[in-house]
Amino acid sequence: MALRDDEPVTTAAQDVPPVDDEVWERLRALAVDAMEHAYAPYSRFRVGAAALVDDGRLVSGCNVENAGYGVTLCAECGLVSDLVRTGGGRLVAFACVDGRGEACSPCGRCRQVLSEHAAPGMLLSMPGGTMTIDEVLPGRFTDGDLAAVPGAATAATGPAS
Repeated sequence: MALRDDEPVTTAAQDVPPVDDEVWERLRALAVDAMEHAYAPYSRFRVGAAALVDDGRLVSGCNVENAGYGVTLCAECGLVSDLVRTGGGRLVAFACVDGRGEACSPCGRCRQVLSEHAAPGMLLSMPGGTMTIDEVLPGRFTDGDLAAVPGAATAATGPAS
């Protein structure tokens, strides 16, 4: 059965819904489409990213460069913005591609950005194969680290005063 890009993915209820070959193909195709919209006039390194959300939605993003390199937005940032803009949720599966449409590894900063919104056991399509968020970012910093410090703000408590 062919799936449309705007059709949610139906998944089983468990920590990480099954992600079959058809879902990975949809994610890669959406990532390629996002990459084709990237704004990369300086590096010419276009990147697209796509992810499956725990409610079946697909979200995507592309890199947007800036003459002030430090304010360049990675594709993963655009993806997380799309996630939040369209209702939030947890990322279940993620694919990122370069300008050739080949799997591309998220940088360390982007792995941390993704981990903030990751479902337990989130899957990432990496150049060497599929890995979990814990495998690509072991010992990642979480809101649990904030909660361990008396007086520190967490998502649950809001900003520190």
